[in-house]
Amino acid sequence: MILRSLRPFWLAILAVHSLSSMAAGIPTLQEVTVVNHSRDLIGEAESASEGTVTARQLATRPLLRPAEVLEVVPGMIVTQHSGDGKANQYFLRGFNLDHGSDFSTQVLGMPINLVTHAHGQGYMDLNFLIPELIGAIRYRKGVYDAEDGDFATAGSAKIDYRRHLDAPFAAIGLGRNGYRRLLGAGSTRLGGDWTLLGGLELMGNDGPWEQPENLRKKNAVFRLSRGDAANGVAVSLLLYKAHWVASEHVPERAIDNGEIGRYGTLSPNDGGKTRRNSLSFEWAKTGEQGFSRASVYAVDNELNLFSSPSGYISGLDGDQHEQADRRILWGGGFKQGWFLGPQWRQTELSAGIHLRQDRIGKVSLYNTVNRQRVETVREDKVDEIAAGIFVDARTQWLPWLRTNIGVRYDHLRAEATPLGGVFNGQNGGSAVAGQFSPKLGAVFGPFKLLGQTEFYANWGHGFHSNDARGATAKVNPRDGAAVQPVPLIVRAIGGELGVRASPLPGWNSSLSVWQMNLASELVFIGDEGVTEPHGASTRSGIEWSNYYSLRHGLIVDADLAISRARFREAVNGGRDVPNAVPLAASIGVAYDDAGSWFGGVRFRYLGAYPLAESGEEKSRAFWMANLKLGYRLSRQLEATLDVLNLFDKKANDIEYWGGACARSEALAGTGGCGSGGAIDGRLVHPLEPRTLRASLKFGF
Repeated sequence: MILRSLRPFWLAILAVHSLSSMAAGIPTLQEVTVVNHSRDLIGEAESASEGTVTARQLATRPLLRPAEVLEVVPGMIVTQHSGDGKANQYFLRGFNLDHGSDFSTQVLGMPINLVTHAHGQGYMDLNFLIPELIGAIRYRKGVYDAEDGDFATAGSAKIDYRRHLDAPFAAIGLGRNGYRRLLGAGSTRLGGDWTLLGGLELMGNDGPWEQPENLRKKNAVFRLSRGDAANGVAVSLLLYKAHWVASEHVPERAIDNGEIGRYGTLSPNDGGKTRRNSLSFEWAKTGEQGFSRASVYAVDNELNLFSSPSGYISGLDGDQHEQADRRILWGGGFKQGWFLGPQWRQTELSAGIHLRQDRIGKVSLYNTVNRQRVETVREDKVDEIAAGIFVDARTQWLPWLRTNIGVRYDHLRAEATPLGGVFNGQNGGSAVAGQFSPKLGAVFGPFKLLGQTEFYANWGHGFHSNDARGATAKVNPRDGAAVQPVPLIVRAIGGELGVRASPLPGWNSSLSVWQMNLASELVFIGDEGVTEPHGASTRSGIEWSNYYSLRHGLIVDADLAISRARFREAVNGGRDVPNAVPLAASIGVAYDDAGSWFGGVRFRYLGAYPLAESGEEKSRAFWMANLKLGYRLSRQLEATLDVLNLFDKKANDIEYWGGACARSEALAGTGGCGSGGAIDGRLVHPLEPRTLRASLKFGF
């Protein structure tokens, strides 16, 4: 059985070996993961809360899920409340980002957040990432950069893949609970200085759940490129497909009273299937007078997700539903920059344009039983266009003073057409919105204080869009009750003061104090097919980030993020924003001196957060640790062991507060369960127990 399951892996090895056979020489394996060093950004950064993370820093990070690479963003928390084929849950700067509603991410120049998505606005599925192929992650927090548009309120990240590998490799990973992963990747030089990179990943996992997850994932990358990100061109084809069975979060009392085990479920056969195929083109040219950047992309995306809204049984047949989304997303951008020289105080002037269209053939919500559709709540066709234009000027006024002044204008237009649903026919129509977003920033320094030190002041406007169905709604699609449409754009205004210093050689430290005002917390609830109003909010916080690169390959990083999130007016008896994490901290130690041993250990702390607006119920704070330990047996062979949840902490990945019913309560009719009622309580999705994963990597 094992040999049979490994058959695709041997094919992958042969493909990688064939791809690399034209390359001259046989490079060593260790050159694959070390590319360059982290930059301290003094003299280059425009704020204290931006940064760049390289492949070197990622290589020694133990990861449970691909999207956890975003935890390199200081203060970012990545969790899951369902199956691992679904987009993760993200938390940053006092935001429960849900599946990405207020954090913008791009991969190879393509936007990942999906508008008007079946499962929630800004749905950001990063399960297609192959961490070993990531070359760099550049992140920014706040609304201060004119190049950032929709969803970039808490921040943004741009993820780039490598354009070549110094050595081709193949890896096989095995672990507890049916985990297996096969990965092969390599690159070869072609004529005309072109390089072709290819990668293939096959993965399966059942997880610790009493209902096996049966996750099956196929992933492929092909990248043809010449030059680099500053001067070059790249064409990338990404192919991804997955299906899985999910164990949703459940009422905690069902675990406490023994109705189900800690890793049990009340709703069988939740889960889904997804695919994402994309083709992208990137071009860049940089010279003495300026630079040019252009990108074009097309994405074919589909999701069928079966869920029980709170992981509970509300009736004898359960309350499972299906959210279906199928779309073609295309777009592109162009940016031109001019270096104006000393007569214009070394001003760098840039201007750009972004265009995007989401052609959503069908976005739907169905009531289901065991994945069989029994009722159509709503079906819609949506066509949504977003265009943005921006101008930015960065000027060095004095040796110790530079400014960044920009403005962005975004125009959104959406057309929603109802296709099905008993009450949904009255919905639909068009919605149009636009917004000017000014951006201001000033940098003071560098000064010879604590080594080299810079001070920053930033302010700006940004926004996130609302679901087009909420912006064109007239009635509740479930019962026909009248509703008010919501704005298509929600404005955000933010400000930040910060400092960045290098107290010792190799030690880079940044400290920032920030505040964000959001005009509305309106969210389209895909589980219900309606928009849920929550009102305006204010968030503020302090963040401290440290990166210390010592000699002999030792790196220490430590981050602390404290935030406060409040509604401006009381909601449901209080002003606390539910699931807004007030305290997050992490510390990591990584070691790799290119010798035999390498690895890293990371500790993460997640503070208790309010579960409801009153603040009376809170989650349980916890800390956990992950470990990666590696050994190079030879120049072409290395072994690694990942120990995830090293100390086997019994905590919860996510906690909510809300109405739910266990199966026994539905059968007995307790609290009105089984006839539309529910019992308020804590809903939890447990942290996965200690998990061991071993891997062998072969170099060619």
